[in-house]
Amino acid sequence: MYYHLLATHSLFRWLVLASMLATIIRSFYCWSRNKPFTPRDNTLRLVTTSIVHIQFVLGLVLYFISPLIVYFLQHFKESMHNRQLRFFGMEHICVMLVAIVVITIGSAKAKRQPTARLKFKTMAIWFLVGLVLILSSVPWAFSPLVSRPYFRPF
Repeated sequence: MYYHLLATHSLFRWLVLASMLATIIRSFYCWSRNKPFTPRDNTLRLVTTSIVHIQFVLGLVLYFISPLIVYFLQHFKESMHNRQLRFFGMEHICVMLVAIVVITIGSAKAKRQPTARLKFKTMAIWFLVGLVLILSSVPWAFSPLVSRPYFRPF
């Protein structure tokens, strides 16, 4: 089960990135051109936020069943000196949690804005900050110390 969940979490990141980019690009475009906020835009906001939350739940389940994390928690003091263990045991989950909070707050604030321009502005800024946080904490294949493959087999 662990490896299937890990592969799903790894593949789902691409859906997160695609939906975040689509929402951010659409928000900046509509904000700059003073476009109306349509039901389609609201659906995009909601779907993107939901996708990010699903990814976080997958990651949270992985966190509690991962042998890497079990080792990290059992050998906390020593693990803090190991970059890879520290990254997955603490840094990755903390930064991703902050990103989820930022995106959720941005979504809620955008929903409550009185004008379309303010809705798009709020989504663009808050989602962009969330995306930067996410990108900073993904274990990319090019990362020197915590690299992971772009696609994991099932």
